[in-house]
Amino acid sequence: MAGRDQEAVQIIREVAASGDPEALFMLAEMTWRGGLVPQDCHAARKLYEAARGHPRAEAYTTNLLATGIAGPRDWQAVRRRLKSEAARDPARRRLLDLIKAMDLDDNGDPRRTPEPRTLSETPFAILFPKLVSEAECRYLIDLANPTYQPSMVYDDEHQLVRDPIRTSDGSTIHWLIEDPAVQAINRRIAAATGTAYDAGETLQSLRYSPGQEYRPHFDFVPGENQRLWTALIYLNDDYEGGETEFVQTGLKVRGTRGDVLVFRNATPEGELEPLSEHAGLPVTSGTKYLATRWIREKRWIP
Repeated sequence: MAGRDQEAVQIIREVAASGDPEALFMLAEMTWRGGLVPQDCHAARKLYEAARGHPRAEAYTTNLLATGIAGPRDWQAVRRRLKSEAARDPARRRLLDLIKAMDLDDNGDPRRTPEPRTLSETPFAILFPKLVSEAECRYLIDLANPTYQPSMVYDDEHQLVRDPIRTSDGSTIHWLIEDPAVQAINRRIAAATGTAYDAGETLQSLRYSPGQEYRPHFDFVPGENQRLWTALIYLNDDYEGGETEFVQTGLKVRGTRGDVLVFRNATPEGELEPLSEHAGLPVTSGTKYLATRWIREKRWIP
């Protein structure tokens, strides 16, 4: 608070060097996010692993071990760790029970996925019915609920303002909280689409109240490592309005709970697919919950 940041960091480093779990966790948090210390996800993961006995550090270590982000992946070690965590944490017990209900192989990949239904050839759009279970949908909603915030953008004066295109509330299920259940769902999406898990961005959850919408837009982004695909998980269906509309073709999709809509954002040549322009129409009653995973051309995770 006195502005002596580097002196404070040095004290934390000294206490962490003694093996203190709280100091190790604090240093890991700073290293993961960057700012007072250089950002280094790989170094941060090692610090989380070293903070044994710290509940959040233990959970983050298990989560990162499941995803293989910033270090090795070991699904069997994840299952062993979860059994221990579930014995003292009801949230991790719910997570473990959810995973047990999934049909996964020894690597945490799905043994099978449903066949998609083609909705459109151009833009190419397919629907996977019930790719995500009802219990998994409820879990994703509950996981995101504490962190929903209004969708914001920077204006011309570099001030954060409400996004005029997307009026919903959003929550990022970022890499530290991408727990083994979310990881398994993301790997299921990868298997269904024939893409690699490590090409996917973090899962984004959106909440639309009556009157909220996502006006016409493209998911395509300029530059390398293009967003080739968008996968939309419909997390509930007890609302009115809110269809996903491809504005150039008039195709409207209103998935039921657990359905996953997948469509291409880029042409085979890597250019913008103009017919991929889409919108989330205004919700007229109830609350709509949706999760979005953008899939890149190549590896995205650190």
